[in-house]
Parts: sequence; C-alpha cells; structure tokens
Amino acid sequence: SKDGYLFFSENFTLSKTENNNKPFFKDVPLMPIKEGATVVLNNIFFETNKYDLKPESKVELNKLLKFLEKNSGVKVEIGGHTDNTGGKELNIALSMNRAKSVYDYLILHEIDPERLTYKGYADDVPLATNESVQGRAKNRRTEFKIVGIQP
Repeated sequence: SKDGYLFFSENFTLSKTENNNKPFFKDVPLMPIKEGATVVLNNIFFETNKYDLKPESKVELNKLLKFLEKNSGVKVEIGGHTDNTGGKELNIALSMNRAKSVYDYLILHEIDPERLTYKGYADDVPLATNESVQGRAKNRRTEFKIVGIQP
C-alpha cells in the first residue's frame, strides 16, 4: 500500500522448492485512488452458498478498514459476485447478502454508513468464463469500487 493509491489484494501458494533460501519476488501494481477504480478482495472467504464471513477474512477486512480510515473522503460500493451455477434468484440473494456482510462489518467498525453502499451482481459481471472450474472460482468474488471522493 502507498498513500494516494488503492491497496493490493492477492493470495497465492508458495510450493516447495529445492532451495528454500532464495527469496520470492512479486511485482505489485498499484492503482491511484480515483472514481470508478475497483479492487477485488481476494482474501474474503465464505462457505459454499453461505454469506457468513469466515474468520480468515478479517485480515483483508482490516486492510479495507485502515484504507477507509486513512482516506476519509472516499465513498465505496461493496459488490458481491457469483458464478452461474444455481438459480438466478439464489445467486442474486447470495451476492447481495455477501456484500452486505462486508458492509455490516465496516459499519460495526465505525465506518460512516453514508460512505458505503452494497450491491449483489449475481453472475452478471464475470471476470472469466463460467465454463471452467478456475473461471467460476474467479467469478465468485467480493470487491469494492470507488464511487466518490470528497476533499
């Protein structure tokens, strides 16, 4: 993270290598804070067909909290997304409830509700094909979008 920029979210697995003494390098692209910018929260986790936040989501949620506290003029929309499995009505409700779970967490931790909205997109905005397991996994996500910036 860096002042004036969105934070970066990713999760990855380091597999065993023959030489564990060598460092791993990862390029981390940072995007400036601007209206319309979106960050996928890759470390927000839910059980299948549920919307209760799993405990391991708290690290990412706390990063989002710190970002919002530091950037008090930023307004965001929390977006919930699903893949295309299951019925449309179920996916609309699931995506909405997952976004609301993140919204509720932020409100509980004293982020002004006037700065937050949430929306469930179901499978309407895929990032990848729903024809593969990997694509469906990528489409099941929670993200935030900058919808306003006050000085």
